[in-house]
Amino acid sequence: MHFSTLALALGAVASATAQLDNVRERDINDRLKPRPDSYWDHIVNGADVAQAQAQAAARSEDSTDLSNFNLRAKAVDPSSLGIDTVKQYSGYLDNNEQDKHLFYWFFESRNDPANDPVVLWLNGGPGCSSMIGLFNELGPSAILSNQTIVRNEYAWNNNASVIFIDQPVNTGLSYSKTNATGSTVAAADDLYALLTLFFTQFPEYSKQPFHISGESYAGHYIPGIGHKIISEPNTIINLKSLLIGNGLTDPYTQYAYYRPMACGEGGYPSVLSSTACQRMDSNLASCQKLIQGCYDGTLSSCKSAFSSCNNWMLTPYQNTGSDVYDIRPDTPAQDTGVDKWLNTPSVLEAIGAEVTSFEECDNSVYNAFYNSGDWMQPIHRLVPDILAKIPVLIYAGDADFICNWLGNRAWTKALDWPGKDAFNAAPVQPLKLGGGGAQWGNLTTSGHFAFIQVFQAGHMVPTNQPEASLDMMNRWIAGEFSS
Repeated sequence: MHFSTLALALGAVASATAQLDNVRERDINDRLKPRPDSYWDHIVNGADVAQAQAQAAARSEDSTDLSNFNLRAKAVDPSSLGIDTVKQYSGYLDNNEQDKHLFYWFFESRNDPANDPVVLWLNGGPGCSSMIGLFNELGPSAILSNQTIVRNEYAWNNNASVIFIDQPVNTGLSYSKTNATGSTVAAADDLYALLTLFFTQFPEYSKQPFHISGESYAGHYIPGIGHKIISEPNTIINLKSLLIGNGLTDPYTQYAYYRPMACGEGGYPSVLSSTACQRMDSNLASCQKLIQGCYDGTLSSCKSAFSSCNNWMLTPYQNTGSDVYDIRPDTPAQDTGVDKWLNTPSVLEAIGAEVTSFEECDNSVYNAFYNSGDWMQPIHRLVPDILAKIPVLIYAGDADFICNWLGNRAWTKALDWPGKDAFNAAPVQPLKLGGGGAQWGNLTTSGHFAFIQVFQAGHMVPTNQPEASLDMMNRWIAGEFSS
């Protein structure tokens, strides 16, 4: 699907830099529709959970304090919306101290929910709703422009229960009257509370393996929440792996691969002239110097790197009119009517939304992350700690430009961790549907780390290669691609 420049997972790229001071601040008071406690089937009080943990000696001084959080949940009647026939829950995590309210929607597995894994999906932005993933990528159904609901035969909840969360606050159906989240660290704190209270309320899902997945700016979010979980003493979250698709995780390394991808070295014809390619090469050292300053802790370098590097590395490509999410010319647009459907009052009522309108992406969230310098932060430095405990999969559609496969492959090879040499020496293996069908990608794996190049897919792999993406996910969570 070809969204506006902001409306996908990395959001407003180079051309938006000049607009950052003029982003729209949502007037949430005009859109807010609070619901009484009687509306909800379940309310979990974080203070009660914290007290129970203390009494059971299951909470240490290093544990996250859940006292200021609540979780609200309601059962969604499957027949009321027709998205799937499985059991569903939706609701909000409330961070009462900071006036944050995060929306989530949970779908049970179509197969064996008592035993199948649970998967979290996060879209990026920052500020883009995970309803994009739900209805345009990997969820149980798609919504067409004529509002027809079409069952997705390759939905990720075929063999796993899946939860979609609108985060950070003010993304999608989430909201705050007074506050904003502007960093990966703060987002991880809220996500941790939501997951802990969700599994407290629904212990029938808490024992199954839990996996965190997402794409694009989730290349920041996922290492952040993954590291938070593995660092938390006595957590009830049974985290088993991370999956990051076409993510932004190590900007210093990844920005070096915009020129190769745009200039014919990524498997597709060059989009740029030789002069433009040479100019990008000449600007790379200055770009990486700014990013290194951000890595070294200088906030002004983080913001300067965002503005300058996007101008030097992304603007030349954008000026050609090419799609930053799919380098292939004339790729047909996806037929979608998600915005209209999620702005239907009966739909908002059925899922318990407390806002009266939905937008796929929110500029104010994007602006908050820009102002904090989060974009260029070295989030990849969390990955070695994670690999010491659980497997991590990095996958990339090879037609994406904005978070291209060359850059993602490069940062996985550059990552400093004990298994680096073995990973870099590992052979590239073909991946075929079901293990023996048509080849859909290439795999490099060693130990707990894996990288997959997905053929003929843009930024949204499950949209472009639905059967392959489900094959990948099922085989990954079964442990086939890691040791």
